[in-house]
Amino acid sequence: MGRGWWWALSLAAAVASAAAEPAADTIRWVAQDVPPHFSFRDGHAPRSVDELGHGEVAGFMRVLLPRMAGVRHEFVEAGTARYEALSRSGQTLCSTLHVRTPERLAWAYFSHLYPPLASREVHVIVRREVLERVMSHAPGDGRVVLGDLLQRPELRLLLARDRAYGPKVDALLAQHAVPRLSVGAHPGTQLMDMLRAGRMDYTLDYPAAMHDYLRRSGDAGALVALPVAEGRSTLVATVSCSRTPQGLRHIEAIDAAVRELAREPDRERWVRAWRGEMLSGPDLKRLNAYMDERARSGPRIE
Repeated sequence: MGRGWWWALSLAAAVASAAAEPAADTIRWVAQDVPPHFSFRDGHAPRSVDELGHGEVAGFMRVLLPRMAGVRHEFVEAGTARYEALSRSGQTLCSTLHVRTPERLAWAYFSHLYPPLASREVHVIVRREVLERVMSHAPGDGRVVLGDLLQRPELRLLLARDRAYGPKVDALLAQHAVPRLSVGAHPGTQLMDMLRAGRMDYTLDYPAAMHDYLRRSGDAGALVALPVAEGRSTLVATVSCSRTPQGLRHIEAIDAAVRELAREPDRERWVRAWRGEMLSGPDLKRLNAYMDERARSGPRIE
């Protein structure tokens, strides 16, 4: 037999070997420009894990995703409505940007990533010129009682459609006819633009999101963040995947990666890479207790 036969046989063997190896699984992640938690660079969604930012959510993904061996990661710019529509149509996406609600359990699996941090506490974001009117009805601890604020029709509230704020706040909002705006993948920017322009008097968001918006707008004194009495009990950071067979496989892999991360002996190194000096003492204590428990426990998937 000649040399050509040998090369043909080698090529056939290589092709057969490659075909026998399973293709790397790909997780398609929902991406929204909601700084500072998850920020776009140069106006577009990340094209790789390396393009993820260093905010709370994106920064945790920078730590977690490279530890998922054999998994590729893609990012799809999508709002909540599109995420739900694609999930219900049988496509599979995953998200670290959506709070667990009973309604969303109909089309998504949920697990969780890390405990409530101070940066996740919901605040009332108000225009500075209405601050005195809002605070005139606040209790002595400086926190706004959202239940009282919602009963004052002269103060206009506007929220993003399909956004959840946690069980206590969502339950209050359900008792009132609160206007909701359809937004895309930039909900915080759209609403704060409208708030700053006087289209409403207040909205709900995280203080870090407001500070980042004001820094980019160059109008540092326009808005003020006020803690909400009902927002003290914030939710654990969640991850979700479409309720499909592939989505179940993905949420199981993500949950397993979180537990492996919790078991790493040099936890301080990845915590420092994630949040640096931005974790307060109480937040760090809460995080360590959570990760100790996650390291000992089994999957947490709903």
